[in-house]
Amino acid sequence: MATPAIIVIQKRQPQLEKAKLVAYNGEAPDIELMFNPTDISFARTVKWESKQGNRGTTLLPKVNFSGVEPYKFTLKQLLYDTYETKESVMKKYIDNIKKGVETINRTTDKRPPVYILTWGTEYFYCVITSLTYTLNMFLSDGTPVRALVDIALQEVDKNNLPGGRESASKGASRQPNSKLGKTT
Repeated sequence: MATPAIIVIQKRQPQLEKAKLVAYNGEAPDIELMFNPTDISFARTVKWESKQGNRGTTLLPKVNFSGVEPYKFTLKQLLYDTYETKESVMKKYIDNIKKGVETINRTTDKRPPVYILTWGTEYFYCVITSLTYTLNMFLSDGTPVRALVDIALQEVDKNNLPGGRESASKGASRQPNSKLGKTT
């Protein structure tokens, strides 16, 4: 009598997707988060203007919509820890993050890099507006092996990125700027 074949089906565990800041066009090293954030808060301001003395029938000021500000958000309390490998957390992680608030050497417009915040999907094109890091664990020789990092970011228009040669504005009254070259 034949022995029945036993088929073992293994379930694949889904791979953990890491959040990261991918440098646009390779302008700087990518910033990979060691541990994913527990939350991300997004804030956007809508601008309304009112003129002194311009009132409606209820005596409230008349307001006019004047635009929106870009989304702003902060990745808070990001933990970087190299204690087990005894490597400097500065060399392995923080030095790359610091490049996000430094001038790119190879560009003509001398600005910090643009990033794309990704975490499984693309969230925003953005720039770092503020960086704070605290070194809070050291080896006996003074090598820093743990850091907490806060990165404040601001959305930028992916169709009109900083450093672009041409404006995305296409209005009929648009006048070319001789310093920028041809506009369309």
